[in-house]
Amino acid sequence: MNTVKVVENGVQAKKCIEEMIMQGYTKDEIYLLAHDKDRSEDLTDGLDINGIGVPEQGVLDSIANVFRTRGDELRSKLESLGLSEEAAERYERDMDLGKVIVVAAK
Repeated sequence: MNTVKVVENGVQAKKCIEEMIMQGYTKDEIYLLAHDKDRSEDLTDGLDINGIGVPEQGVLDSIANVFRTRGDELRSKLESLGLSEEAAERYERDMDLGKVIVVAAK
């Protein structure tokens, strides 16, 4: 079961994460993505939640991401959390517009 929220900034992301925790998700089940890699890392660190790495993606996809464009990498990460290809494309377009994606995945 996945819950996906599109937010504008870190303040909204924090509120969204707090709501997801109240719904029963743990911080280990919540992921945040932004199109700008530095922004994504800063928000993930600042909000004390997970990045999407080898445990979620697997070794081969993690290595392949080194050679992918940022958009391809983001879609791959979203799909590794169980989102469909179409949903991953839609959320990647949102990130192109500067939005932040928060995903809770059990």
